[in-house]
Amino acid sequence: MKTMREAYGEALVELGGANPNVLVLDADVSSSTRSALFGKAYPNRFFNVGIAEGNMMSIAAGLATTGKIPFVNTFALFCAMRAGDPVRSLIAYNKLNVKIGGAYGGLSDSYDGASHQSVEDVAVMRVIPNMTVVVPADEHAARHAVFAAARYPGPVFLRLSRAEVPPLYDAGMSFAIGKAIVLRPGKDVSIFANGYMVFKALEAAEILQKAGIQAEVIDMHTVKPLDAEAVIASVSKTGAAVTVEEHSIYGGLGSAVAEVVAKHALGPLEIVGISDKFGESGAYEAILTKFGLDKTTVAAAARKAIAGRAVRAAAPSAR
Repeated sequence: MKTMREAYGEALVELGGANPNVLVLDADVSSSTRSALFGKAYPNRFFNVGIAEGNMMSIAAGLATTGKIPFVNTFALFCAMRAGDPVRSLIAYNKLNVKIGGAYGGLSDSYDGASHQSVEDVAVMRVIPNMTVVVPADEHAARHAVFAAARYPGPVFLRLSRAEVPPLYDAGMSFAIGKAIVLRPGKDVSIFANGYMVFKALEAAEILQKAGIQAEVIDMHTVKPLDAEAVIASVSKTGAAVTVEEHSIYGGLGSAVAEVVAKHALGPLEIVGISDKFGESGAYEAILTKFGLDKTTVAAAARKAIAGRAVRAAAPSAR
């Protein structure tokens, strides 16, 4: 088992060997982001700009105008908040080919607390025009996401967890930006998740299975552009949906799926996420449980969505 950041760093090295136009920048946290692996392999293409996240984005924008493919790295929160202006005004506005590696996504930097935990980064990045947002679920997805991002035109935000995640895929998996992956077919409720929460969704599906409920678990690794067709296909079949994300309930995956569900009147939706709170310090799994990001809470949300489907079916307007 390998962390996403380790897989990410190794993928950067592999990508750098295949494409000399790939450059890597870091804001003095390369040992954490694992971009240091690239720096060791290709020191002439690696730039540590220091604790100057906004300046790093500006440098990357300039490099992109020369045909280079910069991968810039810092904690996910700092990508979205400290460096938000140049990300928006220089990179996204000009549709520049900059790839943003957001390490320590969600609450995974557990012991450093709210100052380093990102509960709003996906929402910030998602709302910026021209920005693509990808949240891989394990080491293999993270590796493939690096290569997919390099091929994908324009700015891409990759949100990576610090935590060790049990591998959900094999090394030869198929990964395409904008295309969701059905990990577990089902007919009773659709569970859309990304990042570390895909693992939690699969655990919840096991709980539901013991109660005779067949949950369909979908890895919605791309929040923008969202795979609306996958949402429509799944929820049209099950009639009930749940989203699970290590992020605020506002503006992230839940909001993106809700827009599709509401537009097509697909059925009840429960959003599992962080309810308008900052993170806090502590053991990672303990914090996840406290914030309701655990298999039991996800399973309960699925049951609630299914109950809502029954109420909807019984309503006079539904007849």
